[in-house]
Amino acid sequence: MAKPGYYGPYGGAFLPEILVATFDDFREAFASAKADPSFWQDYLDLMSTYSCRPTPLTHAENLTKHFGGAQIYIKREDLNHTGAHKANNVMGQGLLVKRMGKTRVIAETGAGQHGVATATMAAKFGFECTIYMGEVDVLRQRPNVFWMERLGATVIPVTEGTRILKDAINEAFRDWVRNMDSTHYVMGTACGPHPFPEMVTWFQSIIGLETRKQCLERVGKLPDRVFACVGGGSNAMGIFSGFLDDGDVELVGVEAGGHGVDSGEHAARLASPDASVGVAQGYKTYFLQDQDGQMRETHSVAAGLDYVGVSPILSHLRETGRVRFSAATDKEVVEALELTIKKEGLIPALESAHGFVQAFKEAPDMSPDQVIVINQSGRGDKDIFTVADAFGDPKWEKFIKDKAEEYHA
Repeated sequence: MAKPGYYGPYGGAFLPEILVATFDDFREAFASAKADPSFWQDYLDLMSTYSCRPTPLTHAENLTKHFGGAQIYIKREDLNHTGAHKANNVMGQGLLVKRMGKTRVIAETGAGQHGVATATMAAKFGFECTIYMGEVDVLRQRPNVFWMERLGATVIPVTEGTRILKDAINEAFRDWVRNMDSTHYVMGTACGPHPFPEMVTWFQSIIGLETRKQCLERVGKLPDRVFACVGGGSNAMGIFSGFLDDGDVELVGVEAGGHGVDSGEHAARLASPDASVGVAQGYKTYFLQDQDGQMRETHSVAAGLDYVGVSPILSHLRETGRVRFSAATDKEVVEALELTIKKEGLIPALESAHGFVQAFKEAPDMSPDQVIVINQSGRGDKDIFTVADAFGDPKWEKFIKDKAEEYHA
């Protein structure tokens, strides 16, 4: 980094004056924890006893045979407690909140997995918890809203703006400004003001460290390519962190192509020409914005990828050529999900399925002695209503319509 909090020209901490002192304390607490070997060991102990770590690396034999090219392995972050990689970050931040002596946590969520993980962490550590979620996402991720509320969290639907993830982040920051003394904002991805990108990446690096070790033990070599979906970037940075210094391992991030990158209805920041560099929500990176710097509407079948910005670390890694980016359309994602379910009995989250799309495109052109790893960052049971609608099952379509009407009532 050229200077603390920057990755090339990206990153930083662009804060209102009222939050400066809070962030100073936050950065000091994180730096102290990161320098303390006992904190990382406490984190590893917690994840191994509470969240099924290390998660397995599964050889997808049927998919490998189906495509007839590279050996396909899947990193099973869906087996984490709460069903996604999100637990890695929130449990680490929970330990940090205890260290800082705060009693309340807030979070934003899109797909709901980060919200469930944060509510779970709050229940375990005894924190008060409030989750902000765009109203659009509340409707399409109802199972996760149910569990957040059962875990004791207050879920606040955000009705302003486009009513999706970026609007939930804005509301969470407003809450933090009002409640700085007692509250910590548990940012869910590797975005936002410094030190969030660094901190979230550090906690999520457990994915890459495990995957690297598992590949060497199981396969006898490092993978040739690693694929991960990219919304804000936490799962991608997590698995990529294990291989950043291995130049022979190609890293591929897959963004939400929505209805196509030429349609204007997508959330591809680094894999389309539609994004430009700007400053918003406290940091500098690529955003989908108009010429006046106003954030554009985004679209994805996957709520967790439906975001206007991207990690400043990934922006830098794209610029240096260390990570290659592509985009997967909604249609391709649903097709990849269906194939994975039928061939392997695995149900990736719609977010994760974006990574599968690109891996499936490239695997057939690789040789059988090559290895690819796909990060299955979450499981798809949360997506049951969206997937049922995409599959066009008339019985489920009626059920979804009825439930939506009940919610609005």
